[in-house]
Amino acid sequence: MVVGFFPRLGLLEIEGETQGVILDLAVRLGLFLLGTALAPGFGHVLPRMILFSLRVVLKRGSQDDPGVDQALIQPFHNPLMVTGTLGCIALSLNTLAPYTDLYTFLGIFIYLAFSISVVWLSSKVMKRLVRQAMINLLQQRFGQVTEGVLVFETLIYVSIVLLAIIIFAQGLRLNIFALGASLGIGGIAVAFAAQQALGRLIGTLELYLDRPYVPGEYIRVTFNPYGEDVYGRVESVGLRSTKIRTVAKNTLVIVPNSTMAGLNIENISRGKKIMALVCLDFSKIFQDREKALVKQVIEEASQAFWGLDQSSIRIQFADGDDHPGTRTRIIFFITGSSQNALGLRKRLIELANESIGKRLLLHNLRFTLPEPTIYIDSPISL
Repeated sequence: MVVGFFPRLGLLEIEGETQGVILDLAVRLGLFLLGTALAPGFGHVLPRMILFSLRVVLKRGSQDDPGVDQALIQPFHNPLMVTGTLGCIALSLNTLAPYTDLYTFLGIFIYLAFSISVVWLSSKVMKRLVRQAMINLLQQRFGQVTEGVLVFETLIYVSIVLLAIIIFAQGLRLNIFALGASLGIGGIAVAFAAQQALGRLIGTLELYLDRPYVPGEYIRVTFNPYGEDVYGRVESVGLRSTKIRTVAKNTLVIVPNSTMAGLNIENISRGKKIMALVCLDFSKIFQDREKALVKQVIEEASQAFWGLDQSSIRIQFADGDDHPGTRTRIIFFITGSSQNALGLRKRLIELANESIGKRLLLHNLRFTLPEPTIYIDSPISL
C-alpha cells in the first residue's frame, strides 16, 4: 500500500501543475480577449484625446472653434482610429508572452497589421506636413524652394517603412542587430560570387525606383560622347535590359539596365509646360505710371520663387466694358517632368499670388479675383 501511494502522489502533482498551466493560460487569454474587445473603443476615443491635448497646448479650449479639428485631426481621423485599435491589441498580446508559440503565431498577424497602419498614418501626416508647412518654411528661411523637397519627402517615406519593419521585428522579439549582421555577411559573400549579376539587378532597381522613363515614352540617350545620340521609343523595361526602338533606322537597341542607370537620359515625352492664367480686376482705370508700378511689383514678387520661367512671364492690361476698372492678366509658365514636380510648382504659383497681393496692397492698389487660377497644358515643341 505504501509503495503504490507514491506514484499516485506524483500523478496528483503532475495533474496539479497541468491545471495551474491551463488556469494561467485561460486567465491570460481572457485578458487578451478583453483588451481586444476594448481596443475599438480606445481607437474611437484616441482622436478626441489628441484633439483635447492640442487645444490645451494651443490654448484653444473653446468647443465652438472647429479650426483645430478640421486642420489637424479630421484629415487623419480614420488612420488614427485604426492605428489606435491595432496598437491596443498589440499591447494586449503581451499577456501571452510566456507562451512563445502562441504569441508568435498571433503576433505575425497583429504586428503586421499594426505596422501597415503605422505606415498609413505616418505617410498621410508627413505628406501634409511636407506639402504645406515645409514649403512655407523654406520659402521664409531661404527665399526659394527646389525639387530637393521631393527627395526629402522620398527619404521620409523610406524611413517610415524602416520604422514599420522595426516595429514588426520588435513585436515578434527578433534580434534586429543579429539579423542585420547575418544579412550583411551573407550579402558580402553573394556580392563576391555574383558581382556582375548584382550590378544589373541594382541598376534595374534604380530604374524602377527613379523611373526616368517607362515603356511607350521617347528618350534620347548618349552612349558615345563622340557619336550621335540614340533617339527612340522605349518598348520594354525588363529585369536585365531596356529595349529601345530607334526612330530613324527602326532598329532595336538592347541596353543593360546597369548601363542605362549611369547614362544621361533626356525624356522627350515628359517635356511639358503648363500655362497658369491669373486675372486681377482693379477698381479704377490705370494710367501708364500705375501700370508700370503693377508690372514692377509682379516681376519682383515672382523672382523670389524658383521654378517659374521668369523670361516667359506675360503681363497684359485691358480696360473692358464688363468691369469698371483695369483688368490685369498675369501668365506664368511652369515646367516639370512629373506630376509631383508640377504639383510643387502649382503650389509656388499660389504663394506667388499671395505675395503679389500683399505687395499691391502696400501701394494701396486693391483688386478682386473674378475667377480662380486657370491651368492650361502647353506641350513643349521638339
